[in-house]
Amino acid sequence: MSVRIVRLGTPRHPDEGTRIGTVRRPPRGVPKSEFASGDWYDVWFPNLSPSPELVKRALASQADLSAAGERDWAAFTRGYRAEMARPENAHAIALLATLSRESNFSVGCYCENEARCHRSILRALLRDAGARLDGA
Repeated sequence: MSVRIVRLGTPRHPDEGTRIGTVRRPPRGVPKSEFASGDWYDVWFPNLSPSPELVKRALASQADLSAAGERDWAAFTRGYRAEMARPENAHAIALLATLSRESNFSVGCYCENEARCHRSILRALLRDAGARLDGA
Protein backbone atom coordinates (compact mmCIF):
# COMPACT_ATOMS: atom_id res chain seq x y z
CA MET A 1 0.00 0.00 0.00
CA SER A 2 1.29 3.47 -0.80
CA VAL A 3 0.67 6.93 -2.12
CA ARG A 4 1.89 7.72 -5.62
CA ILE A 5 2.74 11.30 -6.70
CA VAL A 6 1.48 11.87 -10.26
CA ARG A 7 0.98 14.40 -12.99
CA LEU A 8 -2.74 14.78 -13.51
CA GLY A 9 -3.93 13.86 -16.98
CA THR A 10 -1.31 11.15 -17.44
CA PRO A 11 -2.25 7.47 -17.79
CA ARG A 12 -2.90 5.72 -14.51
CA HIS A 13 -0.69 3.04 -13.04
CA PRO A 14 -2.59 -0.27 -12.71
CA ASP A 15 -2.36 -0.24 -8.89
CA GLU A 16 -2.74 3.50 -8.43
CA GLY A 17 -6.12 3.52 -6.69
CA THR A 18 -8.06 6.72 -6.19
CA ARG A 19 -6.50 9.78 -7.81
CA ILE A 20 -6.72 12.99 -5.77
CA GLY A 21 -6.30 16.34 -7.48
CA THR A 22 -4.44 18.76 -5.23
CA VAL A 23 -4.96 21.68 -7.59
CA ARG A 24 -6.54 25.09 -7.25
CA ARG A 25 -8.80 24.73 -10.32
CA PRO A 26 -10.37 21.87 -12.31
CA PRO A 27 -8.88 21.13 -15.74
CA ARG A 28 -9.90 23.70 -18.35
CA GLY A 29 -12.26 22.62 -21.08
CA VAL A 30 -12.90 19.20 -19.56
CA PRO A 31 -16.48 18.33 -18.58
CA LYS A 32 -16.78 17.31 -14.93
CA SER A 33 -18.16 13.95 -16.08
CA GLU A 34 -14.80 13.23 -17.76
CA PHE A 35 -12.44 14.11 -14.90
CA ALA A 36 -11.96 10.47 -13.83
CA SER A 37 -12.18 8.81 -17.26
CA GLY A 38 -9.67 11.31 -18.67
CA ASP A 39 -7.14 10.42 -15.93
CA TRP A 40 -7.40 13.85 -14.32
CA TYR A 41 -8.67 12.93 -10.86
CA ASP A 42 -11.41 11.07 -9.01
CA VAL A 43 -11.60 13.51 -6.10
CA TRP A 44 -10.77 17.19 -6.10
CA PHE A 45 -8.96 18.27 -2.91
CA PRO A 46 -7.86 21.89 -3.40
CA ASN A 47 -7.05 22.15 0.33
CA LEU A 48 -3.54 20.89 -0.44
CA SER A 49 -2.96 23.18 -3.39
CA PRO A 50 -1.00 26.40 -2.98
CA SER A 51 -2.92 29.63 -2.51
CA PRO A 52 -3.63 31.66 -5.67
CA GLU A 53 -0.80 34.07 -4.75
CA LEU A 54 1.68 31.22 -4.43
CA VAL A 55 0.46 29.62 -7.66
CA LYS A 56 1.35 32.84 -9.49
CA ARG A 57 4.81 32.80 -7.93
CA ALA A 58 5.37 29.16 -8.84
CA LEU A 59 4.26 29.67 -12.43
CA ALA A 60 6.63 32.62 -12.77
CA SER A 61 9.59 30.60 -11.45
CA GLN A 62 8.94 27.36 -13.39
CA ALA A 63 10.74 28.38 -16.55
CA ASP A 64 13.17 30.86 -14.99
CA LEU A 65 16.37 29.02 -14.09
CA SER A 66 18.24 32.23 -13.33
CA ALA A 67 19.21 33.28 -9.81
CA ALA A 68 16.00 35.32 -9.62
CA GLY A 69 13.98 32.24 -10.59
CA GLU A 70 15.75 30.21 -7.92
CA ARG A 71 14.94 32.88 -5.33
CA ASP A 72 11.29 32.87 -6.44
CA TRP A 73 11.16 29.09 -6.18
CA ALA A 74 12.73 29.17 -2.70
CA ALA A 75 10.16 31.78 -1.64
CA PHE A 76 7.38 29.64 -3.09
CA THR A 77 8.68 26.61 -1.20
CA ARG A 78 8.76 28.51 2.10
CA GLY A 79 5.27 29.88 1.48
CA TYR A 80 3.77 26.52 0.55
CA ARG A 81 5.36 24.82 3.56
CA ALA A 82 3.92 27.57 5.79
CA GLU A 83 0.46 27.07 4.28
CA MET A 84 0.68 23.31 4.78
CA ALA A 85 1.73 23.80 8.41
CA ARG A 86 -1.68 25.33 9.18
CA PRO A 87 -3.66 22.91 11.37
CA GLU A 88 -6.32 22.01 8.78
CA ASN A 89 -3.68 21.22 6.16
CA ALA A 90 -1.33 19.45 8.55
CA HIS A 91 -4.25 17.24 9.61
CA ALA A 92 -5.03 16.43 5.96
CA ILE A 93 -1.40 15.47 5.33
CA ALA A 94 -1.37 13.30 8.45
CA LEU A 95 -4.59 11.62 7.31
CA LEU A 96 -3.17 10.87 3.86
CA ALA A 97 0.04 9.55 5.42
CA THR A 98 -1.98 7.18 7.60
CA LEU A 99 -4.21 6.07 4.72
CA SER A 100 -1.10 5.29 2.63
CA ARG A 101 -0.36 2.44 5.01
CA GLU A 102 -3.75 0.84 4.33
CA SER A 103 -4.58 1.59 0.68
CA ASN A 104 -3.22 2.72 -2.66
CA PHE A 105 -4.04 6.20 -3.91
CA SER A 106 -2.34 9.05 -5.70
CA VAL A 107 -2.09 12.81 -5.38
CA GLY A 108 -1.14 15.13 -8.15
CA CYS A 109 -1.00 18.37 -10.08
CA TYR A 110 -0.91 19.44 -13.73
CA CYS A 111 2.68 20.72 -13.82
CA GLU A 112 4.98 18.96 -16.25
CA ASN A 113 8.13 19.34 -14.14
CA GLU A 114 7.66 17.90 -10.65
CA ALA A 115 10.89 19.55 -9.48
CA ARG A 116 9.20 22.97 -9.93
CA CYS A 117 5.75 21.93 -8.73
CA HIS A 118 4.14 21.91 -5.31
CA ARG A 119 3.81 18.14 -5.56
CA SER A 120 7.58 17.80 -5.01
CA ILE A 121 7.13 19.60 -1.69
CA LEU A 122 3.95 17.66 -0.92
CA ARG A 123 5.93 14.46 -1.51
CA ALA A 124 8.45 15.55 1.15
CA LEU A 125 5.70 16.60 3.57
CA LEU A 126 3.95 13.24 3.18
CA ARG A 127 7.25 11.39 3.66
CA ASP A 128 7.97 13.45 6.79
CA ALA A 129 4.50 12.56 8.09
CA GLY A 130 5.31 8.85 7.72
CA ALA A 131 3.53 8.11 4.44
CA ARG A 132 4.43 5.06 2.42
CA LEU A 133 5.43 6.49 -0.94
CA ASP A 134 5.44 4.45 -4.11
CA GLY A 135 9.02 3.68 -5.02
CA ALA A 136 10.34 4.73 -1.62
